[in-house]
Amino acid sequence: MKELLRSTDPTVMAFASALLEGEDIDCFEMDVNMSVLEGGIGIFPRRLMVRSEDLDRAQRVMRDNDIPLGR
Repeated sequence: MKELLRSTDPTVMAFASALLEGEDIDCFEMDVNMSVLEGGIGIFPRRLMVRSEDLDRAQRVMRDNDIPLGR
């Protein structure tokens, strides 16, 4: 699996996941339970992972919808 997106904004993560699902690209959100360590204040970013073979297509979907991929 490859990292597609990293963000502290849960709405960006939900939107990106929905877009990928609409394109039949499987994704997995990592670091969701880090809020236990941070006290729920949202300082640790979550990562959205995709299969290696889907990375180029997933990046294109993010660019087409103006979701920044930079870290």
